[in-house]
Amino acid sequence: MSIVHLPANTSIEKAHEILKRDGCVVIDGLMPTETIAAISSEMAPWLEAAASCDDEFDGHQTRRVGTLVGRSPSSHDIILNPTVLGIADQALAHATNYQLHCTQIVSVGSGSQPQPIHRDQWAFDMFPFPQGFDSTFATMWALTDFTEANGATRVVPGSHVDEDLKQFALEDSLPAEMTAGSVLLYTGSLYHGAGPNSTDRDRIGLIVHYSLGWLRQEENQYLGCPAEVLEVLPEKMLRLMGYARGAYSLGFVDGGTDSMSAVRPDLVEGGGEVVSLEDVKATLA
Repeated sequence: MSIVHLPANTSIEKAHEILKRDGCVVIDGLMPTETIAAISSEMAPWLEAAASCDDEFDGHQTRRVGTLVGRSPSSHDIILNPTVLGIADQALAHATNYQLHCTQIVSVGSGSQPQPIHRDQWAFDMFPFPQGFDSTFATMWALTDFTEANGATRVVPGSHVDEDLKQFALEDSLPAEMTAGSVLLYTGSLYHGAGPNSTDRDRIGLIVHYSLGWLRQEENQYLGCPAEVLEVLPEKMLRLMGYARGAYSLGFVDGGTDSMSAVRPDLVEGGGEVVSLEDVKATLA
């Protein structure tokens, strides 16, 4: 089974159809070149200051930097991309709602070894979700070209319906090769992992993961975003970050009060106003 590539103007229904069948799909050229440049520039100081990870799973030659909502205003359009959220709406439709789970810039350095093939939803204490059940929906955006040689994310198409705790070798997987600006979508139950980088340049990707609203987020969106940024974010982003109820009654404040009231009471009382990306950039400047 190969990895299906779809054009940027693909329909949400078509992309979800492939995702449901294969557990993964690539949409080519969905991120504009100017957005690639903006995110790369905004995150460059953070990435340059980051140390390599200290364990085999995260990668000894790999650097990871998170909390993009507060650090990279240009990433907001990617996090809220309507095509991706439209697919997420379908992929996670078995829950009342979903939330922003994790945001990271991942730089797989020269000499990196292959990451162990795994499922993202093992993060939930290795809980044995029912076979075929997805707790997360993941996107890996290419900020540089992804090739087999430089460590493109490797996937096992069709493995999202396999039994849990299955073991896969590198040769059982395929590299999700794609040009900068393309995005790999995959389910929480798909077996995958970063490939080895045998080149002399870093392979850089942007992870944006979404999870069911009744699960704890991998990245703490509440502590990771400065108060001054929370004050200017649009309601859609804040709700996605978790300032909303999960399922029927999870996450309220003081006996049923909307959690939004703790950070942005204006959005609870008056419905709020649309905040532009320029306003956010001005706040972060």
